[in-house]
Amino acid sequence: MRLKLLVAAMALATPVAAMADHHANPAMEAALAQDNRAEDRARDEYRHPAETLAFFQVEPGMTVADFMPSGGWYTRVLVPYLGADGRYIGLNPDAELISDEGGKGYVAKMGPRFAEQSPTWNLSGAKVDSMTTGELTDAQDGTVDRALIFREMHNLKRWGVDGAELDRIHGLLKDDGMLGIVQHRARTDAPDDYVDGSKGYLRQQDVIDTVEAHGFELVGSSEINANAKDPANWEGGVWSLPPSYSGVEDDATRAARAAVGESDRMTLLFKKRG
Repeated sequence: MRLKLLVAAMALATPVAAMADHHANPAMEAALAQDNRAEDRARDEYRHPAETLAFFQVEPGMTVADFMPSGGWYTRVLVPYLGADGRYIGLNPDAELISDEGGKGYVAKMGPRFAEQSPTWNLSGAKVDSMTTGELTDAQDGTVDRALIFREMHNLKRWGVDGAELDRIHGLLKDDGMLGIVQHRARTDAPDDYVDGSKGYLRQQDVIDTVEAHGFELVGSSEINANAKDPANWEGGVWSLPPSYSGVEDDATRAARAAVGESDRMTLLFKKRG
C-alpha cells in the first residue's frame, strides 16, 4: 500500500517538478535547441523529452543505454545532454533470440543502420557506441547508469524476447542503476488479444509485472506522456494515430486523428534489484 501511495504521489507531482527542472537546466535547454533537431522538434509536444529525462533522473556525465534507438530521435537529445564526460550506447536486441522471421530480419538491420547513420548527425557531446545485447560481455556488466526503452516494449512482447532482453539490461546496469520506460498504454479492460504487442498498446500493470519479474522494482510513474484523448482501441493499432495515420483515406479522418494527437503513454521508472 505504501509503495502504491508513493507511486500515485509521484505521478501527480512529477510533471510540475520536471518542467521546472527543464527551465532551470542549461544543458537540457542547449541540447533541445541544437540545429540538428529542426525536424525532431515537431514531436516535442508529444514526447516531452526534457520532462521525461528529468523524471528518469538522467544527468550529464552518465552512461546511458538507449534501447532500440531506431532513427535516433532521442540520440540527438541525449548525446549533447550527457556531454563530453558521458557515454551513449545505442543498444539493439539480439536478433538470434527472435524466432519470427519478420522480426528477426527487422532487428538484424537496426544495429548496422544506426551505426551507419549516427555519424551523419554530427553530434557533439558524449562518446557514442553501438552494439547489440548479443555482443555484451561480462566486462560490461554493472557499467550503465540508466537504460531507457522508448515505445518498444510491445515489439519485445510480440517477438517473445521481453524477458531475455530485460535480463540482459539488468546485468548491464550498475547496482544503483535505473530503467526508464515509455510505452503506448492500453485501457485497463483491453482484451488479451489486443495487448499481445501487435497493436502497439500494452496494459500498464502488465508492463510493471513483466519488468518486476526480471529483477526490477517500480519506484515511480508519471503522466508526463499521457493523452486522455486517445481511446487506445484503434482497430489498426497505435499506427492509426499521427505520425503514421495508418488506414486514413480522406482529409476529414486525418484531421480528426490529428486532433487526438499521438498515443496515450505510460512513463515508468524502475530501480535494479540485487
